[in-house]
Order: sequence, then C-alpha cells, then structure tokens
Amino acid sequence: MSINFKKKERPFSKNWIKSYCLIILGCMLFAVGDVMFVNPYRLAPGGTYGLANVFNTLWPWRISYYALCMDIPLLIIGTWVLGPRFGAKTVFSTILISVFVWILESTWEYNPVIHDGLIENPAPGELGFVPDYFLNTLVAGLIYGLAIGLIFRAGATSGGSDIIAMLLNKGVKTSLGTLVLIVDSTISLTTFIAFKQARLPIYSILLIAIESKIIDIVVDGIKSYKTVFIISDHIEEIRQFIIVDLERGGTCFKGKGLYKGNEREMIYTTITRNEFVKLRSKIYDIDPNAFINVTNSSETIGEGFKALEKD
Repeated sequence: MSINFKKKERPFSKNWIKSYCLIILGCMLFAVGDVMFVNPYRLAPGGTYGLANVFNTLWPWRISYYALCMDIPLLIIGTWVLGPRFGAKTVFSTILISVFVWILESTWEYNPVIHDGLIENPAPGELGFVPDYFLNTLVAGLIYGLAIGLIFRAGATSGGSDIIAMLLNKGVKTSLGTLVLIVDSTISLTTFIAFKQARLPIYSILLIAIESKIIDIVVDGIKSYKTVFIISDHIEEIRQFIIVDLERGGTCFKGKGLYKGNEREMIYTTITRNEFVKLRSKIYDIDPNAFINVTNSSETIGEGFKALEKD
C-alpha cells in the first residue's frame, strides 16, 4: 500500500474538493462503524477510539470526548517531535470524526444494528441484546476499512495509533506497519483486561485484519499484476506478441544456462492477470517447452501502471 500524505493541492481545485469529499465520507463511515457496530459489542480495534470505547463502557462519558482528549495531545506531540508532516487534512479528519461520532452518540446512542434480539432488564455488566459477534465483526471491518481507506486516499490519516507508531518509529528499528499492528493489538487486549472476556480481543484483532485488507483494496484497487520471466528458443515471436497484441513493454537480455552453459535469450515483463492468461496461451502455441517464472507483484509503478509520486 502506497499513500502520499504530503501531496499538495491547490485550494478549491478539483482534486482539492475531491480529497475533502473523500475525507468527509470516510469520517462519516468511521463514526457509523464505531458507534453502531464496535461500541455496542465492546470491541476495541486499535486507535484512540478503541480505547475510548473501553473507557466509555467502564466510566460512561461520550466516546468523542475521550477520543479528543487523546487525539489533540497526540497531534501536538507528533507535530513537535516529527515536524508538521500530518498537515491540515489529518487535523480536519481527526476533528470531523469526533463531530460525527458526537452526532451519532446524541441521536442513535449506542444501540447495535446487528443482533438476534433485545433483552429486557439485562443483568449488570451484560449486553442488552443477543449478540452475533462474527457477523458484526465482519460488517464493522468492512465499514472501518472503507472509511480509513477513503481517508488515506485523500492523503490524510485518522490520527491515533498512526501517530503513536510514528513516534515509536523514531527510536525503534521496526517498520511503521509492524508498529501500527503492535499498537492496535495492544489496545485490543485492553478489552480482556477490562471485561475478562477472551473473545473480545480475538474479535477486535479479527476486525483489524479485515479492515487492513479492505484498506489495501480501497487505496490500491483490486488489480493484480504478474511479473513474468520467460526463456524460450522462439523469443522474438513472444516479444512481438507482448509488444503488438498486449501493448506492453519489457526487457530482453541474454544469459548463460547453469547446467550446459548455452546462451539463451530471455524476457522480463510485468502485465495484468488477464494479459498473463493470453500470454500463457500464446506461449504454449509458440513454444510448449518454454520456461516461465511468474510472481505476483504487490505494487507496480511506472509508465503503463500507477504513476510515481514523490513522498
């Protein structure tokens, strides 16, 4: 996943308006996921809102207030230690999420959307409904992933654990992605400490996994690319097919076989999954004895693919 948090856009330009529309939509969805799906089930899928959900259950106070009390100091400390790398968009999204959460808290309150029936007069500490943990976690992960993915696509972050991970990254030789996972998983474990139910951190971490996959799809799309390495005695025919029929480029070079030491021509190219199906069929027609090595490319940048952006 590649996200540019520093891209600059001219105010009120088409891209600027699009970015802020994505942030607004993402913040709305985040609030829906947190108030309607996550909080009623006492889940904590990382971030300041994960902790806010735990605090809200233990010591009733609005989630938005708890989150703001954590987010504002984190933004200040993050800007002081790391410099102004978050920008106006992250500040905007952080405040807007709390606004939407506050609105839902005031209107919808903390009632679940997914349940198998309500319970009258529940025992102290018990849920007021018959839960469906798996379905709720699945839907919450989809909503969270879509929400944060839209915010990321706009070049912002949702604050919270992202900033904590960036601060830790200054002194710990661990990747930022790993640190985010560690921070979020640690926050998820607070549900077990608070409520003594092992399933809560398990479902919270499952939610994080679903959310992460959806974020990747929203940010990078669902296109799958194949990097193909071809060795054949009929390399020119294959080259022509790639250039003319697939309209793709690549690299031709010569190499020497390890066993017999014979010199062979080779092609290195990156194509889409659909194009690879056509290429494989064509190679079979041209040279059934060709050697083909195929790897999945998680990200392909350059002409004909995604544009290269400066971080």
